Amino acid sequence: MQPTASQIDEQVKLERDQIAQGLKRLHDDTRRSEERSYASACVYGIASIDMLLPLVVKRIEDTNNRIKEGKNGVAFKEIQQYISGLEPLAAAAITCKLTFDKVFGYRDKSNLLANVLDSIGQAVEDECHMRHYEEHAPGLLNVLKKNYWHKACGTQQKITVISTLMNRCEVKKWKAWGRTNRIRLGGWLLDCLLEASGWFEKECRREGKRTVNYVVPTAEFLKIKDEVMANAELFSPLTWPMLIPPNKWSNHERGGYLLNEVMRGHELIRHGDHLRLQGETPLAFLNHIQKVAYTLNPFIVDVAETLQKRGISVGKFLPIVDHPLPPKPVDIADNEDSRMAYRRAAAEVRNKNAQEFKRSCRTRMTMGAVSRFKDVDRFYIPWSFDYRGRAYPIPAFLTPQDTDFGKSLLKFADDAFLTDRTEEWLAFQVATTYGKDKDTWKDRQKWVKNNLTLIKNVALDPIGNRPEWENAEEPWQFLAACDEYFHCILVRDRPHTSLMVAVDATCSGLQILAGLARDKSTAKLVNVLPSDEPQDAYAVVAKTAKPNCPKEYQYFMDRKVVKRTVMTVPYNAKPFSNRSYIRDALKEKGIEIDKDNLSLIVKAVRGAMNTVVPGPMAVMKWIETEVAKAIARGQHGWVKYPTKEDPDRRLWKPIEQEFEWVTPSGFVVRQKMMKKDWEILDLKLLGRCQIKVATDDTDEVDTNRHKAATAPNLIHSLDASLLHLSIIKFNAPIALIHDSVLSRATDMPELSTLIRQTYMQLFADHDYLTDFAKQIGAETKPPIIGDLDASSVIDSDYFFC
Repeated sequence: MQPTASQIDEQVKLERDQIAQGLKRLHDDTRRSEERSYASACVYGIASIDMLLPLVVKRIEDTNNRIKEGKNGVAFKEIQQYISGLEPLAAAAITCKLTFDKVFGYRDKSNLLANVLDSIGQAVEDECHMRHYEEHAPGLLNVLKKNYWHKACGTQQKITVISTLMNRCEVKKWKAWGRTNRIRLGGWLLDCLLEASGWFEKECRREGKRTVNYVVPTAEFLKIKDEVMANAELFSPLTWPMLIPPNKWSNHERGGYLLNEVMRGHELIRHGDHLRLQGETPLAFLNHIQKVAYTLNPFIVDVAETLQKRGISVGKFLPIVDHPLPPKPVDIADNEDSRMAYRRAAAEVRNKNAQEFKRSCRTRMTMGAVSRFKDVDRFYIPWSFDYRGRAYPIPAFLTPQDTDFGKSLLKFADDAFLTDRTEEWLAFQVATTYGKDKDTWKDRQKWVKNNLTLIKNVALDPIGNRPEWENAEEPWQFLAACDEYFHCILVRDRPHTSLMVAVDATCSGLQILAGLARDKSTAKLVNVLPSDEPQDAYAVVAKTAKPNCPKEYQYFMDRKVVKRTVMTVPYNAKPFSNRSYIRDALKEKGIEIDKDNLSLIVKAVRGAMNTVVPGPMAVMKWIETEVAKAIARGQHGWVKYPTKEDPDRRLWKPIEQEFEWVTPSGFVVRQKMMKKDWEILDLKLLGRCQIKVATDDTDEVDTNRHKAATAPNLIHSLDASLLHLSIIKFNAPIALIHDSVLSRATDMPELSTLIRQTYMQLFADHDYLTDFAKQIGAETKPPIIGDLDASSVIDSDYFFC
């Protein structure tokens, strides 16, 4: 049904409001940053410093060299001793940050020259101060930072806390530089910035009988600042759900929101080449999911608003919790010990409140969107693709691809009357969200039958029975499922259902690779082949790896220890990341492990994968080898381009600086990876800064990145293609999260069948890996085992489960 003129007007009004709200947020955030003396963190500060840093680094290096040569006078020799241990990039980053913070700060006389110089010098001293502790007590510093760093607010409080604790531990004391030396050092660094950029200058002002010096921006920089802010304003509109179906996407027409002002920055392919023409199937898929209408779940909204008022957190729902300041001691005015104790206690409370405010950011923004849409009967979500063909919502909130809390807020706007299998699928959702996702179908159904009292209590009194549901695996979705099951199945006062029931692929990376390699043993482990109960590839890998692990750790080798490694190896995770996954999993069990034994376990797990899933491992190795050969040849694939004579015609042309392939659904994947010139700076106080010191891309293809990325991107493009081809045939409300699909309980039998049929068609009826080999000009045949009959997937109940 086409939207009416009044509905279109209402949507236009909403988008105008998005533009106004986005502009307001941009300028409010900028103002707040300036008020808090953090102009370096606002839009124009970040963009400007990014451009400025390489210039200041070079100036400092040149001046520093002259100092070493003795060409800058006696005064500079005094400065050199303080900055000798600090690399030019670190000094430049500190200087740029503090200059922006002070010059654009709101505090009185913030940009007074002496204040700017002292602040730069103080920041440099603080950085050197922390490096002093890192040199003399690295282990202690690491422990103190882990325990106290994020509890302190502001750089100076962090310095004070760490210094106090270091002094108590009798670590070699830091010898303060003194204000005179700090100002002298700050003056030298500020001069480097002024001379390198021309963006700031010193200005003399008469204040009464005194002449006072300030640091002010030049007209040249103010022009740059205005340009940066103007560009930021173009992309500032908020992205909310829509009141009418989004505009349809095509190769020639932009879809999504109605107004161009809102759609700036939102293209069909995120970060892709917009001249590439996509196949009709991916476009039909995207337009299909954009027609799905949603509404907010009033039950969840009511519970969330109640918990928000009471400041109670559950799972990813984190409202602001305001901790009151401690009462002042009666003798605070006369007793110094009482006064100091109160100050420490009050500082801890303020720090805690500041951390609560940061943690609650997403919840506050989500509840703001809830307030805007809770009285809307139906709304829609505009979607777009990433460069591999996966679909992502354009709005940031109230979408299926949100946190557990965010997802629980949504129901389909169009409900369906109950069918014979509705009860089974609603029970499946209840048990799965509680944490029974590894149980068999029968065991999940049985668990629900054995916990009807729990479901009833949670549905009738969620606030009073909060301890009964807040510890579930996905508490908010479990809460929503209990409400739906109670009303639809137990008391039957709701004859229809609109709850989103989710099924996930079983280790989708291995499922795709098993299909490509036609590897029966792997297919069985990831539920491509039918079985009476869900298979567990993680447990099999753990069991296979156990004999090759150090004896003292064999007892602890279970599916949890290897899960993240097995899950990420198909996406080309390397031993380094495997180490952190396994170490963290063992740490959760209270087991500490040294690096040598950890290396042995990683080797055992990766070796087990070669035994347990031989097809996928061989395919990934083959892709890496052929990608390297293609890059060496300078021919990385072929793609269809429109011709000037006939825009709808396609010609195959070689691609020299990128890989491209076409998926079975007709989506054109473009993978361009050029080498970049980066320098990494790790400051102890200002944090890790990644600085661009050259152009965005060099002219050299990044072979290693291509080798690492092609297999994962091929997998993602194929799991996306599986959904493209499945969902265009599905005529009921549907949502998706990459390799997970969500539909109403009444529609899940049909959807499950469609996905299995599509997988069968992809890998039983076609040999896509050979097709891919031709597209990239592979010199060797792909390693296809060939013992899998992919048509068997049609009988697999646990393929998506």
